[in-house]
Amino acid sequence: MSPSNAPFWSDAPDVWFSKTGSNPEGLSRGEAQRRHRASQKHKKSKPAILETLSLLVNQFTHPLMVMLIVAVIISAFLREITDASIVFAIILSAGLVGFYQEKRALRVVRTLNQLLSPTTTVMREGKSQVIPSAEVVSGDVIEFNAGDMIPADCLLIEAKELHVNEASLTGESSPARKFPGIVDASSALIQRTNCLWKGTHIVSGTAKALAIFEGGQSIFGKIMESVSQHIPSSFEIGLKQFGFLLMRITLVLTVLVWAVILMDDRPLMTASLFALALGVGMAPELLPAITTIAMSNGARKLLARHVIVKTLPSIQNLGEVNLLCTDKTGTITTGDIQVKEIVDSDGLPSRTCERFAFINAKLQTGYTNPIDESILRLENIDISQVQKLDEIPYDFHRKRLTVVIREREQQLAITKGAWKTIAPLCIGSLQQDGSTKPMMSEISKIQSLFDTYSESGLRVLALAFRQLDDESQKKVLEENFTFAGFILLEDALRENVDETIKSLTKLGVALKVITGDNRKIAEATGLKMGLSQPLIMTGQEMMAEPPEVVAKKMSQIQIFAEVEPQQKEWIIQQLRNSYKVAYLGDGINDVPALHAADIGISVNNAADVARDAADVVLTEKNLDAVVLGIREGRKTFANTLKYINISTGSTMGNMISVAIASVILPFLPMLPKQILMTNFLSDIPYIFIASDEVDTEDISRPGLWDMKKVKRNMMVFGLHSTVFDIVTFCILKFMWFANETTFQTAWFVESVLSELMILWVLRTRQPFYRSRPANGLMLTTLCCLALTIALPFLPWGSTIGVFNIPLSLLATMLGIVILYVISAEWLKRILGNSEQRKRS
Repeated sequence: MSPSNAPFWSDAPDVWFSKTGSNPEGLSRGEAQRRHRASQKHKKSKPAILETLSLLVNQFTHPLMVMLIVAVIISAFLREITDASIVFAIILSAGLVGFYQEKRALRVVRTLNQLLSPTTTVMREGKSQVIPSAEVVSGDVIEFNAGDMIPADCLLIEAKELHVNEASLTGESSPARKFPGIVDASSALIQRTNCLWKGTHIVSGTAKALAIFEGGQSIFGKIMESVSQHIPSSFEIGLKQFGFLLMRITLVLTVLVWAVILMDDRPLMTASLFALALGVGMAPELLPAITTIAMSNGARKLLARHVIVKTLPSIQNLGEVNLLCTDKTGTITTGDIQVKEIVDSDGLPSRTCERFAFINAKLQTGYTNPIDESILRLENIDISQVQKLDEIPYDFHRKRLTVVIREREQQLAITKGAWKTIAPLCIGSLQQDGSTKPMMSEISKIQSLFDTYSESGLRVLALAFRQLDDESQKKVLEENFTFAGFILLEDALRENVDETIKSLTKLGVALKVITGDNRKIAEATGLKMGLSQPLIMTGQEMMAEPPEVVAKKMSQIQIFAEVEPQQKEWIIQQLRNSYKVAYLGDGINDVPALHAADIGISVNNAADVARDAADVVLTEKNLDAVVLGIREGRKTFANTLKYINISTGSTMGNMISVAIASVILPFLPMLPKQILMTNFLSDIPYIFIASDEVDTEDISRPGLWDMKKVKRNMMVFGLHSTVFDIVTFCILKFMWFANETTFQTAWFVESVLSELMILWVLRTRQPFYRSRPANGLMLTTLCCLALTIALPFLPWGSTIGVFNIPLSLLATMLGIVILYVISAEWLKRILGNSEQRKRS
């Protein structure tokens, strides 16, 4: 397509059918495929091989790592080939381990994205066809219903009562009314009433439109190319702050050690390699990988249990949740809506009302919904002679749906919807004998019926009709109705809902129900849920009191009833002042609340716009899946925090010790390759922390980032490690009178063993011998322990400067490590008791 100078909103659709090479029946399948392939060529996407190479290279782009690689290359040029090769091999091995794990994590992300690919209905050769939204091309004729996302900038061909939410582009919260026509070329975006824009969504009505611009050519696409939507969570912010803190400490210590070694008249290259190896050992180079792996493991587990996270950080956000807000249908109830009965104005079964309900449900062309699906299961209703003339689709302001039909010579408007919105439109009430009575004389009886049904927990929809002639059709359709009866709908409570609520309570998560149902239904549901006296607030009650008064009451309210869509959003915004809020919803009316929540949760069969607004998508609507998601979120948080606490404490302790020893001793306490080997051997088990078991206490409350606690653990266990290292120095120097190679070998063994064992101690709040690690963590730790002890006695141990030492010296090192573990366990218990006293 080559667009002309005139913007498309200033031309009729016929003009743009010609310009796009399309027609009202849509593109042919072959032409659409050709255009899609052509558009893909212009999109900026890396080939798979380049993505893989980029990921591999990223493993070595840490500033200290780059400097170390440069130093190794220089060392090789200076003919120190053996040492340079060993150091390079260690660096390469560490990078490949991280690459493998992150590659697996990326596969999970791609799988999740494919599962949530949105779809669009297009015309292809005159027939409707559902395709992935990403395959929409210029010239496609698209059919829209309520809840659909708009996949391209479009020109309207036809529309019926069409309202579109354009807040993502215009900032205007009220839906914009749209209709075909021609708009002045200079009109502002908000005035282009004949256009639909990519990134917006249909609120109500139906339409057919011609796709003009898709992808990066659309207004939304151009905005997204220059603007990042990612808003970091509190955990991501905390990680970034912690990373900067540790990097500052690392750089200061590295430069200080480098300067001191140079002052001791040691070679520049030796000093540089040693200092850089020390910096790499202290730097949290595995932190991004551990976080990604932990989240991808959580995503895989959730996927197996019917929970899809759209982005990996959503798992961490789930772990922070301490309040879940949800609608009623499908979460508290089964969501399997059944028609219990359809009755007349006297509460008696009525075949006439059944027929009205069936016609209305069968002929409506809005979005599919479980209420109409249940009505269509009614049997023995023949509407073969019924011809549809018109329709006014359902929307959340009118709360009703009207169809206009002709049957034989009679024309009728049949409407169904909320009793409160239909009652004011009725002037009469249909009786059993076919006559009508004035609505004023019947209203109290009908209201009493409605209240009785609602109190029993039934959902009640009103039915009304109106006879039409040609003149009345030209006027306002929705007035002067005759009330016909009620549709009584039943949605049973889930069998295990009380157990699910208890599970949420054990996790420290409160539950609040937000529903559009009336107060009486909400109260009946609350009683069935096990709430003896459910605290309920209606939308009208919220509006009647000052916002600050309502906000204070909100923490006590258990059910919000008769709530409008915009009120849902306001409720969530107020609750976020006191809670980390998750909201579960699947309808168009839930979209504002899904956006407002800390984390939005929807279901796979929800309206496109609701699914797009959510952070987490359930393949089946079930609170148990949300409970599982919160558990996995907290496991991910806990395992990431384990790595931070363990690695920073022990590593910092060892590296400070190395720095001190390098100043005091006449030789380097460890060779650069030994420092890197220590780091490598301890990092292998750390990779498996991401899938480790987690203590019940870490799951029972939200995982919140606490920088003070991280710093405290770093200082306490860092100093603890340093004390034992200094004890080791003294023993080696003054009891064993160790020479350079013996000292370096013994201390290498002690350092690696202490780092591996502290992992087992600090990974759990319990005594370490009572908490079994995950299999991968246990196996890799035992292998690394065995390899470290064996290295001095292996022929190739000398390649990293590790030589045979007396067994009695090895036993001494093992004894120091045992004392180190016992004292670390004691310290852990003291800190744990201190935390409990603060919480109590």
